[in-house]
Parts: sequence; structure tokens; C-alpha cells
Amino acid sequence: MTHTVSFPGLGLEFHVNEVAIPIGQMLGFGDYAIRWYGILIALGFLLAMLYVGFAVKKMNLDMSRLFDAVLVGLVGSIICARLYYVAFYPGDKYIQNPMEIFKIHDGGIALYGSLIGALVFGGLMAKFRKLRVLAVLDVVSLGFLIGQAVGRWGNFVNQECFGTPTMLPWGMASDNTGNVTVHPCFLYESLLCAVGFVLLHFFNLRLRRYDGQTFLLYLVWYGAVRFFIEGMRTDSLMLHMVNLRVSQVVAAGCVVVGLILLFVFRHRTSLSGCGSREVMEAVGLVKPEVDPALEKSTIFGDLPAEEESGETDGKQEDGAGQEEEKGPEAVEEPVEAGKGESAEEGKEETGEGPEKEEEPVGKGKKKEKKAKKKDK
Repeated sequence: MTHTVSFPGLGLEFHVNEVAIPIGQMLGFGDYAIRWYGILIALGFLLAMLYVGFAVKKMNLDMSRLFDAVLVGLVGSIICARLYYVAFYPGDKYIQNPMEIFKIHDGGIALYGSLIGALVFGGLMAKFRKLRVLAVLDVVSLGFLIGQAVGRWGNFVNQECFGTPTMLPWGMASDNTGNVTVHPCFLYESLLCAVGFVLLHFFNLRLRRYDGQTFLLYLVWYGAVRFFIEGMRTDSLMLHMVNLRVSQVVAAGCVVVGLILLFVFRHRTSLSGCGSREVMEAVGLVKPEVDPALEKSTIFGDLPAEEESGETDGKQEDGAGQEEEKGPEAVEEPVEAGKGESAEEGKEETGEGPEKEEEPVGKGKKKEKKAKKKDK
């Protein structure tokens, strides 16, 4: 089905087709088709997995085991998304025709149901695979925001999940809205999820103080966003007994529970991955930072250049002073010329000359023996 979508206040108009690839018509076996809604959800899931693959190293998680938890959570999210929609669907359509429950390709899933299924089934698998479940929830919640930001554009293609009439410049009109300008709720949620991802991404890297804190902030952020947007929608699932929107009740519960837990755990410091530098140092994940000026020891003379030059200049000055002081003491008294000459003359008069060198002992004995033979 093709829709003509316009934004009168912005002067924009689009022609969008719900079907991306009409497989049934191409192969001749019915009206089965690949729709843009499914492609966009798959794209959101792929981008979320790419981000998770980038973040697991900083979170100290094993990607292979986490991937097992994600796959199980994906299956659980699809099942629970359909059951959530069927449980709160108005009328007795699914009671009269139970087999209609399995026709998920005709539409009819709920986002909160998918989140519940992903958390329950994925969390159990993470526990079974011996992962730190709270750390897994932190990184997966950021993946949720990516998937929601991208996947909501499937509502634009299908022209669903819009709001009440509005006169705002970005109001949207189409054949599904009766050509009445309405709130583009899909756009509000997509943009707010993108903003939430950016904020929580930097919080997770720099400010997180304990495992699970990012997930609690996700509950508060997305709960507040969904409560606000759901109040404008015209196709919300309603509680049968009271006139309340199901998603608004769940969103309000998420906000309240998230705020209470954030308050209860406000002094907690137990990280297993990236987060606050102070907490990471306290739990031994990183080495404490030391001021470079304090790394040099004054005991062994490793002083800054200015102090070292000052000390060397002082030593040179002290050395020069000491040499000047020692100078007079080191000067030898001159020898008087008369005394030296008289000493040499005295030696000559007394006949004392230079001593003769002594002959070797062996030669002396030989001379004595020769003298004795001559006498004989």
C-alpha cells in the first residue's frame, strides 16, 4: 500500500510504499512481501549489535556469551511483543479465531511487550552463561535506544502511531489521518531516543558508579518519553476495566521504580567495567593517576629543572668561595737561595758524594776466589 504523506507547514510531501519487495507477486504464491517496517526493525537491531560489539570490551564482557543471551532475548521479545498486543487488543477477534495470533506478518506487536520479553529471556540466558547480568543490562539498554530510534520510522512508512490534531509547523497529514494535520509521534519518539542514547552513552563511559545504573536511567528516560508521547496517540491499547492507556501505566511504573532504585543505590560503588574514574580506581580496574610533578623524588635529587639549576649555581658559587679561602693556605713558602747553595757546598767539602752502586752478590764472590788463586 502506498501513502501520500505531507508536512504542510514545512512544504514537504512524500510517497511511501509499505512494501519493499513483493516476493509473492514476483514468485506467484500469494501476497507475501518484505515490508519496510521489518527492514527498519532489522536495521535497528543490526546497529544496536554493532554498538554492543564495540562496548563489550569497555564493559569487560565476553561477546560470544553475550551474543547467546541476545539471540534468546530476540526470540523472547518477538513472542512477548505479540502476546502483549493480543492480551490488550479490544474486542474478541483473537478469542473467536485463535489461529490469528500466529499471523504476526499482518501486524500487531507492542514495543513494551518486546522489551519485557528481551529482558526476561535474555536475562535468564545471561545468568545461565555466567555473565554479570546488571552489566549486560547497562550495555543492552543503550542498544534498545538505538533500535527504537531507527525502528520507529517503520511507523512512518505504515502511517500509524500518530497523534491528535495540531497546528504546529511540523504537523503531518496523510490518507490514514484523514488528511488532518496531526502530531508525528513516531518522529518525537525517534528523536528523543537518539538524544537519550547520546546522553546515556557518555554517562556509561564517564559517570557510571555501579553496574545497573545506566539501565535504571534508561527506564526513567524512556518511561518519561513514552508517557508523554502516549498521551497524544489515538491508537493506544487500553485497559479493559478502566479508561487508562496500557503503555502510560507501564511507563509511569518504570519511572517510579527507576527513581526509587536510583535513590536506594545512590551510595553504591561496584563497577566491573567502564565508568567513574574515581570508582574504577577504588575497585582496582585502573591504576590511580599521579600528578607528574609529584613523581620526581627530592631525596635522590630528581628536582625540576629550575631547582636543579639553582642548586648547581649555588654549589659553583660555594666552591669558588672555598677555593678563594683555601688559596693563601696552599701557597708554599719560597726556598731561600743561600740555604740551598750552602747545603750543596757542605756536601762537597765533607766528601760526601753520590753513593756507588752496589755490585751484585754473585760477582763479588767470584772476584774473591780469583784473588785467592793468584796468591797461592
